[in-house]
Formats: sequence, C-alpha cells, structure tokens
Amino acid sequence: MLSTAFTETFGVRHPIVQGGMQWVGRAELVAAVANAGALGLLTALTQPTPEDLAKEIARTRELTDQPFGVNLTILPAITPPPYEEYRQVIIESGIKIVETAGSNPAPHLPDFHAAGVKVLHKCTSVRHAIKAQDTGVDGISIDGFECAGHPGEDDIPGLVLIAAAAEQISIPMVASGGFADARGLVAALALGADGINMGTRFMCTAESPIHQNIKEAIVAGKETDTELIFRPLRNTARVASNTVSREVVEILDRGGKFEDVRELVAGARGRTVFENGDTDAGIWTVGTVQGIIHDIPTAGELVERIVREAEALIAERLAGLSVSVGV
Repeated sequence: MLSTAFTETFGVRHPIVQGGMQWVGRAELVAAVANAGALGLLTALTQPTPEDLAKEIARTRELTDQPFGVNLTILPAITPPPYEEYRQVIIESGIKIVETAGSNPAPHLPDFHAAGVKVLHKCTSVRHAIKAQDTGVDGISIDGFECAGHPGEDDIPGLVLIAAAAEQISIPMVASGGFADARGLVAALALGADGINMGTRFMCTAESPIHQNIKEAIVAGKETDTELIFRPLRNTARVASNTVSREVVEILDRGGKFEDVRELVAGARGRTVFENGDTDAGIWTVGTVQGIIHDIPTAGELVERIVREAEALIAERLAGLSVSVGV
C-alpha cells in the first residue's frame, strides 16, 4: 500500500486519480476506478443539466460504495453553464471531493468547505498553483505540457514543472500529464508529488464509455501523434492528430481567426468521435502518453498493476541500486 499525503487527505487507498474528462467521466468508469481504490471523478458538464448530474451521481452510487468525486471545470463563456446550480447539486448529493479546473475556484470554496467538501484544483503553472494554495484549496493537480487538453502557454514539461511546484506547494499535490504506468507513479513521487492523475490512460480501459475504435486508436498511436491547436490564439489545446486538427492548425497558422475554425472544433463533433468511433469526425482530446499505452485493461486491473509494479520498483529495483559516497 502506497500511503501519501494525498491518500490521507482525500480518503482513498491508492495515490491515483482518474481526472475529469468531457464525455468520458461517467458512472461506469468512475465506479470502476473507485472500486479499485483510486479516485474516480464524474465530469459535471458532461451532464446537460444539474438535475442530470444528480441522477449520474445516484447511478454511480448504485455501482460503488467507495469514495468518488466530481470535476467542475469553470471556463469563460458567452452563456456560461449554471455553475452555482451544479455546485449545489454536488453538495446536496453528499459528494465530498471536487476537482476544479479552469478559472479561479475561490468563489466556490466557501460553500464547498462549509459542506465538508475537499477541493483539488488543477493548474498548469507554479504561479497558479501557489495562488490556488493561498486561496485555500485542499490539494493541487499540476498539469505538465505533455497533457491532453489545455496545457497552458508556458510549455513546461512535467519533469521540471512537478519538481518546481513541489518546492512551493505544501498541501497534497498530484502530478498530471504523461502518466500511464508504475514508472510514472514512482517518478512523480520522486519529484515531490503525492500521486498521479491520469486521463488518456483511463480513456483506454474496458469501462471507458467511448467507442472501441478510439481505444484501439490510442493503443496504436505514437507519442508524436497529437496536434497543438489554438496556439496563435493563446488558448492551446492538445488533441489527436487527424484530418480535422491538422486543418485547424493550418488555418490558424495562415492567420485565420477562431471564426474560421469554429465549425471544425465544435464540441458536438468531438462527442460524435467518442460515440461513433470515426477518428476523423472531429477534434478529440488525447495526450502524448498514448505512445506508452499498449492495452485496454479493466480499470481495476490497471490500478492494481500500477500499484503492484510501483511497490516492486521502490522495494526491489531502486532499493537494489548501489550508492557510492565520495570522501
């Protein structure tokens, strides 16, 4: 058993998080992760209304009696979702762990903390992690440049970002971006993190509610098979390399505006990819870590394998290294 500040604070057995993922963080996957002793997270905005989120929370509880949480991603929008209503559903449903991402979580903290909810906030830079810690969140998820989705604009890979954040963060911290196996978990712990957050790896599990074609595409994909879209717009996102994402990159590199790619990047098209399995139907999120994903296990098998192999790495391989002390 790998006990860390994260497992102790958030009340889970293993220092592994299944991060919030649009269209992916649903009851079947979250419950399977929770049953394995890791932290599964429903994605609030995958549910079209707060009432639907309440139903999904109830459905997850029918599948597990273990702790799980909800991801609430807060992003600027012309017509923003009813965040306060989603927050209230989370509280009224008795959820005790929330992952926040996007904008500053400060407006939500008083209500969450009053209800005994612990907040894990996802950041892509040390400065944002420090600000979140000062704001009063209970844990940090620090997201390196390798990650799927939005890596920020600093382009700092995890090897540096995790260590730099560990020097500044005193609350529990999990490392995100580029993690798929025991090697990553042990490396994250060595760099100063208290656990790992995995998105792409959990997409590629038996319980993940996406089409089998997409899971097989992740297994077949290389670490070079992603695109960084929206770079000229300073809203970089890492997605799978396909005909659509390459066209988006080309249009924006020529000086195009968001209006010129709006239809190409529509969320409805990305959802169609996951539902119908056509890898070129739209933009879909995946990380560089796909280059070291080679199978489609159950979530339980994945978590058990990572923990077992991490314990072996720590107890056997690393403990067996000889150390010479100079005089």
